[in-house]
Amino acid sequence: MRLLNVHTFEIHTFHGQDIPRYGILSHTWGEDEVSFAKFQDEFGEACRMKGFQKIQFTCEQARSDGLNYAWIDTICIDKSSSTELSEAINSMFKWYRDATVCYVFLIDIIKDRTDFTSSRWWIRAWTLQELIAPVTVQFYDCSWKSLGTKEDRLLVISNRTGIDIDTLKDPGCRMRNSIARRMSWAAGRQATRVEDIAYSLLGIFDVHIGLLYGEGDIAFFRLQQEILRVSEDQSLFAWGQSNQQSSWGALATSPDQFQASGDIKPIQSDHTHPPSSMTNRGTQVNLFLF
Repeated sequence: MRLLNVHTFEIHTFHGQDIPRYGILSHTWGEDEVSFAKFQDEFGEACRMKGFQKIQFTCEQARSDGLNYAWIDTICIDKSSSTELSEAINSMFKWYRDATVCYVFLIDIIKDRTDFTSSRWWIRAWTLQELIAPVTVQFYDCSWKSLGTKEDRLLVISNRTGIDIDTLKDPGCRMRNSIARRMSWAAGRQATRVEDIAYSLLGIFDVHIGLLYGEGDIAFFRLQQEILRVSEDQSLFAWGQSNQQSSWGALATSPDQFQASGDIKPIQSDHTHPPSSMTNRGTQVNLFLF
């Protein structure tokens, strides 16, 4: 795991138990973001880029909070390495969960002038896990003025996202919710790359899959296959309305099809009828509760 020293602006690599306390940034990408390569090789130019401001804000806040390190996705992941990118995405939930504090930078919000919940941060795919995973979350507006904490705004956030308050308080509680309900939290969320709709949900379901950019919505199909492999909760099939169809049969084509599934409780199969099995034609889904 790479971390930015908030005093020296040097990036250091840590492994295993040697990882120090750190703050972590959650934000939406915009124009002129600073990349890992630019930050390492052309720091002077990087400082003049628009994206550097949020890096500076994060470092200042981390220092104020008594932290020596911070993690920022734009500069702490070398996205030119497919191996590193895959490891980072599969570790992302854990990294946010283990952070001392998460700083949420709402660049499109002005304190006391803009509705807190109107930010596009609330509809991005990656920010779902960035909201749930860390226990301590602090929100800031475009000028880095404090907008309060997740704990301060639990009811407002729950109403905005559909996420239960227990999960907002403790990320471990997400696993008590049905698969369908967790999928409903992702309904309507957007990503620049269609594959990221699936990849951003790995931590929500505590699964891991290999990344293959270019596969399109097949990534969501593979995500559901992996969920089927590790879970007996058949609520994965409780999506959509009676007139909705999927080219994948019993599996949905998008989290959007779970929009109305937020109240569904876990649906357990019995041991004589597992929810799915592998055949020479692929995954066989055994439905018997619907």
